[in-house]
Amino acid sequence: MYRPTDFDRAFVRARAAQFRDQLQRWQRGELSEDHFRPLRLQNGWYVQRHAPMLRVAVPYGVLSASQLRTLARIAREHDHQDVGTPTERGGFGHFSTRQNLQFNWIPLDRAADVMDLLAEVDMHGIQTSGNCIRNVTTDALAGIAPDEVVDPRPYCELLRQWSTLHPEFAFLPRKFKIAVIGAREDRAAIAWHDIGLQLLRDARGAVGFRVLAGGGMGRTPVIATEVAAFVPWARILVFIEAIVRVYNLHGRRDNAYKARLKILVKAEGQRFVDDVQREYAQLLADGAPTIPQAELDRVAASFTEPADMRRAAQAPHGEQPPREDLPPAYLRWLERNVHAHRVAGYRAVTLSLKRAGQPPGDVTAAQMEGAAALAERFSLGELRVTHEQNLLLPWVRHDQLPALWEAARAAGFATPNIGLLTDMIACPGGDLCALANARSIPVAAAIQGRFEDLDEQLDIGDVDLHLSGCINSCGHHHSGHIGILGVDKDGSEWYQVTLGGADGSARGGAAVAGKVIGPSFAADEVPDVLEALIDVYRRERQGSERFVDVVRRLGVPPFRAAADAARRATAAADAA
Repeated sequence: MYRPTDFDRAFVRARAAQFRDQLQRWQRGELSEDHFRPLRLQNGWYVQRHAPMLRVAVPYGVLSASQLRTLARIAREHDHQDVGTPTERGGFGHFSTRQNLQFNWIPLDRAADVMDLLAEVDMHGIQTSGNCIRNVTTDALAGIAPDEVVDPRPYCELLRQWSTLHPEFAFLPRKFKIAVIGAREDRAAIAWHDIGLQLLRDARGAVGFRVLAGGGMGRTPVIATEVAAFVPWARILVFIEAIVRVYNLHGRRDNAYKARLKILVKAEGQRFVDDVQREYAQLLADGAPTIPQAELDRVAASFTEPADMRRAAQAPHGEQPPREDLPPAYLRWLERNVHAHRVAGYRAVTLSLKRAGQPPGDVTAAQMEGAAALAERFSLGELRVTHEQNLLLPWVRHDQLPALWEAARAAGFATPNIGLLTDMIACPGGDLCALANARSIPVAAAIQGRFEDLDEQLDIGDVDLHLSGCINSCGHHHSGHIGILGVDKDGSEWYQVTLGGADGSARGGAAVAGKVIGPSFAADEVPDVLEALIDVYRRERQGSERFVDVVRRLGVPPFRAAADAARRATAAADAA
């Protein structure tokens, strides 16, 4: 993982001290609420439905065990209220689809103390909010994936350093998100971002980027447009600057719902691409600096493989078949939670955060400490946050898999459901978020309860279920094979269902927005509707067809009919 420099550490600590001063001046009445609001937002502090919410940046999803322990300490000591059950009181965090961690119950009068704790382990909340370039995301398998063409992590770090507090891009028309992949499979959903970057090599082996722009979810789901087939790596910051300059100049500021880059790209079409190319050419003509090879080498040197890993890779532990004395549950875990690695003798292992009785993506202080201990014991002290709201251990020796399984199972992280129905993506919804129209957590719990049988989930196979509490799409419902969107209907909570979406990964193919199957459903109807959809799939599947394959082959009508029948049956049962 990236090793921060002395400058990095001094910068983060200075920012924490600056925020403490801003907070104190606001508390004394020397800063108005209007003046303090953008300052707290650009340090990651929101005011949500019940309390402030802090979004902590996890650049490109990489965490050290010591950082996760500090996050656990913050959850235990600062993220709580004085009433309700332990879960309601707090003491937990929530991993988002963009690889950040959110706290939901930290009082503002403790905010500066929390920022100091984060700074001690080189963490912060800078630009996790506000109309600026947000946290850069990438593949959780970056640097270790067998299908990787170029390691994206050094380029992500260059983007992070370049975009942080960039004076021209601190007040864009709206928030701005960038995702980068370096592998053949898109595991970072780049087509759903304002800018999506795919590292590749040309015919001569030179490294460059395919550049997409204008993707996004929300009220208007849009798949990003290719604006450049190949930009040399040394010029990528210049090209991104051209995109953001055009957006800054022409993006709408009169309507927040029409201010995202996707609206500008959709409205302008080829004119937008032409404007970007002209701006790019002008920047180069004016002598805009490109990335020196020495600078890339300097940053890349911070991502060298751990020395312990290199020594272990030379050891004669080899690739052994699964032990016959281990139970079937271990073999299931090997199949669903253990992933191939580019280094012989190693595997990457997903720690599932999806368990009954706990909202998807949530993690308690005790669980954070447990995951940190597993990372220290089995993964050279490193973890990754995945797009699917789980944790991943990137450096696990093949011969230690049985011991890891035993330890992960004891800690509650070994549920072999990765990619299955209960491995759902979900936002916190109306229980915590002031923007939500409906609650996500009770619906997620009802679905988990209906499909808790693991054998049934394995029979159903791969299904991406995504759940959002409002049209802002923090649960990425548009890209789910099954998407569920909470909507407000005359003051009541209802849920719209979409089918056939995909985020670009191998499980669903090219990125596409799902199609609405009909009118929305009441909360108590959702599990029945979901079961009816699965029944259609089971009845109609051919061979090894996945759920999303059957949806695309048959279209929406048979699924809509089944959902409507389930609604009528639920209504009849309620009436009786």
